[in-house]
Amino acid sequence: MPQKNCPNCNKPLKLLDFAPFCCKRCADVDLSRWLKGSYVIPGQSLETTDDAPEGRRSSEDEF
Repeated sequence: MPQKNCPNCNKPLKLLDFAPFCCKRCADVDLSRWLKGSYVIPGQSLETTDDAPEGRRSSEDEF
């Protein structure tokens, strides 16, 4: 079986408790990156408009 390494620090995994990370610190570093928005999934940018989408009424339309 090939040796797997931690994606953060590249150290070999010793315990499976924090897999795929080598320790709690590396798992927490990865979680912090996700929460801060450091990891971004590429995609098309969304254009924002002031108009409500068709088929949906805003609360202002009710009066």
